[in-house]
Amino acid sequence: MNEILARILASVTRDGPVSDVRVGTHWTIVAAELPGGPSAGLASTQSVHGAEPGAATVRDAGRLIGRSARELAGWVQSDRLTERSIGFAALNALIEVDEARCVELNAADLIVDRGAGRNIAIVGHFPFVDQVRAAARQCWVLELNPGPGDVPAAMAAEVLPQADVVALTGMTLVNDTFDGLLALCRPDAYALLLGATTPLSPHFFDTMLSAVSGTILTDIPAALLAVSQAAAFRQIPGRRLVTMLRPAGGA
Repeated sequence: MNEILARILASVTRDGPVSDVRVGTHWTIVAAELPGGPSAGLASTQSVHGAEPGAATVRDAGRLIGRSARELAGWVQSDRLTERSIGFAALNALIEVDEARCVELNAADLIVDRGAGRNIAIVGHFPFVDQVRAAARQCWVLELNPGPGDVPAAMAAEVLPQADVVALTGMTLVNDTFDGLLALCRPDAYALLLGATTPLSPHFFDTMLSAVSGTILTDIPAALLAVSQAAAFRQIPGRRLVTMLRPAGGA
């Protein structure tokens, strides 16, 4: 686990019992009863490909309700990918987002604004890629499983130093590539972290990141229902896309 993630986990001060856990095809959601009211967080569902048929991917599956939300958040360190998804969803439920530091801004709009006519690298294939490609001078999309027009993730060391704007998926935290990828970016590049898995924490500004884009859930019952029915991100109701920006002159 990288240092920033460890710091975020250690900074969590509230806790409460988990009221629901749903591991959907695309998304995982954890809801908890916390001081101040119910809260829920999302994370991308990760699973092990090629695992032995019938092998357990989540310890105590079916017995997570009522457990401490902080206990499940500790699963961000698990060696099981599906448990990591649960861990990040629980962590996102626990974080008290400082909305005074956030703006209602979609990461795609920020990338286009900062990257118009410049070189942009996106780690992870997002639905807005075509919009960014139309605005950029050059746009690389680094993917572990590259599709048409994408670049294999193994080319990161060649691509990232060329980019003026770098957008990293929050999944880089889950698969432990965040630190290595950020180290490949030029010091003068505009770097941001995005995606619903991303914890909305100012601790990321201890790195070179200039923006952190994530999701706040406002209709927990509707989100739980949608995730359990294999909803894609755009099908999940009651979600706000917000961005936390680095304050001028520091963190």
